[in-house]
Amino acid sequence: MNTLLVRFISLFLLLAGFSTLAQVEHVSTTKKLPDHPRLLLLKGEEETIKRTIVADKTWNKLHQAILTESDALIDTAPLERIKIGRRLLDKSREGLRRLFYLAYAWRMTNAEKYRARAEKELLALSAFSDWNPTHFLDVAEMTMAVSIGYDWLYNDLPEPTRLTIKEAILKKGIEPSFDTKYNSWLKASHNWNQVCNAGMTYGALAVYEDQPELAKSVISRAIESVALPMSDYGPDGAYPEGYSYWGYGTSFNVMLISAIEKAFGTDFGLTSKPGFLKTAGYLENMTGPSGYAFNYSDSGLSGEVQPAMFWFAQKTKNPSLLWVERSRLINEAPRQHSRNRLLPAVMLWSNGIGMDDIKAPKQTFWVGEGRNPVALMRSSWSDSSAIYVGLKGGSPSVNHAHMDVGSFIMEADGVRWAMDFGMQNYESLESKGVDLWNSKQDSQRWQIFRYNNFTHNTLTINSGLQQVEGKATITSYSAAPAFMNATTDLTAIYKEVLAGAKRGVALVDKAYVVIRDELETPATATTVRWTMLTPATVKVLGTNKAELTKDGKKLLLQVDEPAGVEIKTWSTDPPHEYDAPNPGTVLIGFEVNVPANTKTALTVRLIPEKSANRPMQPTKPLIQWPH
Repeated sequence: MNTLLVRFISLFLLLAGFSTLAQVEHVSTTKKLPDHPRLLLLKGEEETIKRTIVADKTWNKLHQAILTESDALIDTAPLERIKIGRRLLDKSREGLRRLFYLAYAWRMTNAEKYRARAEKELLALSAFSDWNPTHFLDVAEMTMAVSIGYDWLYNDLPEPTRLTIKEAILKKGIEPSFDTKYNSWLKASHNWNQVCNAGMTYGALAVYEDQPELAKSVISRAIESVALPMSDYGPDGAYPEGYSYWGYGTSFNVMLISAIEKAFGTDFGLTSKPGFLKTAGYLENMTGPSGYAFNYSDSGLSGEVQPAMFWFAQKTKNPSLLWVERSRLINEAPRQHSRNRLLPAVMLWSNGIGMDDIKAPKQTFWVGEGRNPVALMRSSWSDSSAIYVGLKGGSPSVNHAHMDVGSFIMEADGVRWAMDFGMQNYESLESKGVDLWNSKQDSQRWQIFRYNNFTHNTLTINSGLQQVEGKATITSYSAAPAFMNATTDLTAIYKEVLAGAKRGVALVDKAYVVIRDELETPATATTVRWTMLTPATVKVLGTNKAELTKDGKKLLLQVDEPAGVEIKTWSTDPPHEYDAPNPGTVLIGFEVNVPANTKTALTVRLIPEKSANRPMQPTKPLIQWPH
């Protein structure tokens, strides 16, 4: 290993990236680290988990699900280095899932079958020619996978196996992280930074006693670098990249903090970053009564158990943050969670809490400013038929963003009436030569059907695109139960075609929803299209009303102003061969022609069937909405 050490020392001297990002030696004078196992769960701490399992049947079922899945892996062939397009990421993620599960099963049972199978996987992954540094997320997750397996099985692995794995961590994991061809993530302010720094830190901690100076440098670099994306949680915890990438970036950020805190007894100030401990409130409120996420930007619709939420609940001493997680653990079969590669972390961060100790949140309204601000409101946490509304501002320029500024989603009676397509599989676009990652105004990204404003629940002006460099802030809001609301200023998003644009969304008397737009046209006549994407069957009842039906439930869409509009529907059949199909969906809305230099308002109500006959209060101008 001496030759390897010399190579690393040379890299430190040669690579400028190191000197600029690891100036602060956070761990230079640290005390001796715990012996192996030192990652996340120290020796003997298994007993705490065992007590939790005994005390609560839900935890026992989840524990058994991890063991069952580990049993299923025993006769499964080790992974092979087969890329999909430019990515090895699916293999890295599966490697992390396998080794986290098997290592957990070994530590909780001491059953030799788990240790032997984990060793087999460790050797197979270590034998890969590389871990695909050109797409460094692949390296990061693979390094974390192998490091957990190496650390948790360290005392029970043969010396030759340990040497092989250690060399792989150093050569295929840590070494390429110092190569400027691969480490642009060190200066990124998005999920890549969080994931890659977490993976490298796990590698450094795993081999710490063999390469202490290298390890200290990697960990210090991570503490400095990860502050960049963590600054985006301010001021309120809204994660700019949306629900799914919260589940990625934030989870790995927590994995990083948890690991260094366990090893060094301090988080080096990371959890004190503005907004970070508040972000659990964002994630919890991003899930509707249906269990579906508010899937704006590059997000999936289906929610899943989020292990990091248990860490946040423990840190903030607020069990109500786990209300959604509790529902998933109680109401979904444990095996449904077995594809979650970080699932064992739930057991580590459970903090011994019983399901009966988790109560519903008291607040039914949440708003977060920041790069992609959102407002989230609901009529109830405990009623599965509750009304739920989400509104987003922000900018298409944010990482993974769509032209969905001003968009909203809405649920009632267990149905997602106003929906979002969310993301399209990246490889399905990249493999067809689509310029997916260029977000400039004239990029092909904005021709993708699911990504532009034409198919989002927002406005389209003169059949044009939203402005990539524009940004919409939340300008006012109120949690008043009789008129929960939030407003956003969209003027910068339509700066080329409108003189002013504001949108307000309100949940009135916990009974129905109002969407109001107040627009000012420039010195030319303007065509405004208002659209809402829905999975419902649409029946137009007249010039200003339509009945939406789905799953035996009904919703009335009523346009109050302007008078005389004609409600229309538009097909969601994709225009390009590279676009994903969108069966069972339709766009509903209307178009209005507004004269030059004119102020106008568009007001739409979404009324669940049970509120159809109740009296409706007139909708006031946005400036008169409570705030």
